[in-house]
Amino acid sequence: MLAILTGGTGGAKLIDGLACETGPEQLAIVCNTGDDFVLHDLYISPDLDTIAYTLAGVADGEKGWGVRDDTFAALEWLAKYGEEDWFKLGDRDLARHIARTHLLRGGATLSQATDRLSRALGVGAKLLPMSDDRVETRIGTPDGEISFQEYFVKRRWAVEANRVVYKDAENSCPAPGVLEALRAACAIILCPSNPATSIGPILAVPGIRAAIKETRKPVIAVSPIIAGAPVSGPTDRLMRATGVEPTALGVAKGYADFLDILVLAPEDRNWRTRIEALGVQTVELPIRMNTLEDKRSLARGLLALL
Repeated sequence: MLAILTGGTGGAKLIDGLACETGPEQLAIVCNTGDDFVLHDLYISPDLDTIAYTLAGVADGEKGWGVRDDTFAALEWLAKYGEEDWFKLGDRDLARHIARTHLLRGGATLSQATDRLSRALGVGAKLLPMSDDRVETRIGTPDGEISFQEYFVKRRWAVEANRVVYKDAENSCPAPGVLEALRAACAIILCPSNPATSIGPILAVPGIRAAIKETRKPVIAVSPIIAGAPVSGPTDRLMRATGVEPTALGVAKGYADFLDILVLAPEDRNWRTRIEALGVQTVELPIRMNTLEDKRSLARGLLALL
């Protein structure tokens, strides 16, 4: 079994490839929930949902989020009634949020709700939230802190980010099964997700980073940076906001206390000597994942390292 740490879009691509190459039942996926928020009185968990839709084969690959061929009639009518429509919730997507909210209000934990929703979609992998406790990623701006979703979606990352905060992380515990998956895995893989706002919140949950450091199995990360530029989104800006340079070297420094291998793009081979001086081995592989074959090829390359 492989233990995977992931956020949403970039992680979903690699998980898609790994599921094709190993079978989804071989994957235990620890997913970021720092992006979770409540809108229209519904509990929304964007990264968990993106991974679940990907594994179920219903994800919208072009958008990188939501359900393929979804409609947005409910959102259009919400806007008519003066409700917020900046977060694009499709009709099929809404059904998942309604079901999750009902489960949580009925006393289920986020782990239990995730398991039930995953089984309903036929997801064969073990999909685990990082914690059942609320941990909120907040972005510092010149005008004060805002939620990650307000920064990323509502304001389209057009405001300056000067810090990243994992609110209440210190009071959280790993969700049931998370530490067990990390300890039992034959290897741990960190997806090419944003180190600041996708992987960072997971590592901020007490006990998770320590469990990774203690393992004797390989720990591999795939860089989300190619030639100094993020593969997608504001990864570079948010890394800078945490005091980390947005390069392959910066990624390595952030994970150096537990990382064995950093997989980087051939364009970043000039960083290899400095990364390996940290005690981290480097491997060059094509890490852009534009097609299913790209995803599977990278997955095969990672599996070959094991």
